[in-house]
Amino acid sequence: MASFGPLHWFIVLFVLALFGIPAAIILKRAGLHPAWVLLGLIPGCLFVGLWIFALARWPVLVNPGAPPPPPKKRWDPA
Repeated sequence: MASFGPLHWFIVLFVLALFGIPAAIILKRAGLHPAWVLLGLIPGCLFVGLWIFALARWPVLVNPGAPPPPPKKRWDPA
């Protein structure tokens, strides 16, 4: 039985980044820590994490009457 070669590992990392980076951005915008994405790497924990995410109090929505935070400035080379 052959082991994974460098191309296989590249594909695995690419697929993880393809789904993990957008999920981390969504979690960050919801006010949660992006490290919750790591639950998706453990079989079965993804479903538990989704239920926690769906039923938890979102820090962004704790005070819905408050004005939104100012947008972050993007890096400007000038």
